[in-house]
Amino acid sequence: MAATGAASYFWFNRGGDLSRAMTAIRSDIEAIRERDPAAASLIETLTCYSGLHAIFLHRLANFLYQEKIPLAPRLVSQMNRFITGIEIHPAARIGEGFFIDHGAGVVIGETAEVGDNVTLYQGVTLGGTGKECGKRHPTLLDGVTVGAGAKVLGAVTIGKNAKIGAGSIVIHDAPADSTVVGNPGRPVRERGRKVGAADIDWTHLPDPVADAMQSLVRRVVELENEFKEAFPEKREEIEKAQEQGEREIEKVFDYYHRSGNK
Repeated sequence: MAATGAASYFWFNRGGDLSRAMTAIRSDIEAIRERDPAAASLIETLTCYSGLHAIFLHRLANFLYQEKIPLAPRLVSQMNRFITGIEIHPAARIGEGFFIDHGAGVVIGETAEVGDNVTLYQGVTLGGTGKECGKRHPTLLDGVTVGAGAKVLGAVTIGKNAKIGAGSIVIHDAPADSTVVGNPGRPVRERGRKVGAADIDWTHLPDPVADAMQSLVRRVVELENEFKEAFPEKREEIEKAQEQGEREIEKVFDYYHRSGNK
């Protein structure tokens, strides 16, 4: 499927483009069947996926918005929110093959631009920071995947095939083919394996916070051992402090790992 890009893509151009509308609809349906193994049949996809219903209603709202019809686009948008739990401003530009998995709590702002073959999970916000005028929402280029609960805020650009980790808060641009995690979100992998279809293996995302903690612990142990060599008269005192510190560190890491943040 050719990538049209969010900046130039609309469900309808002025005057209506039925063939392009049907292409977009087919692409949205195919996206679900390709990326969600739970999509058992076409009938199930059409009737049971709130993300699909939301994008259909948005494309209608966007058409009304482009035609400059007053009030109706926002009414359709609000109906969309009431029915699906997904809020998309009528002016948001969304490309083909768009997939919102589960969907609850997704918010897409007015000046957001979304390319082709983009996947969002539940709780994602493509929002503003409240400080800008004009273009104030994110641009997601083709092939981007945004994990559950992630927030992408401001007029930032997320490069092609980038992956945003669940729960991340992204306030800076992200390069293509990168993996971004944390708060604030930072790229922790660049020029990695290129994402064709959405890569949903979230269990193996890098964890820079845990890596930094482990590095600090190793350095502290090295310094304590050096102190024992330099001050033998304080060896017993240092060893007691080490034992107590190890117990506290074990508690922290046990809690951290049990909470699912390994």
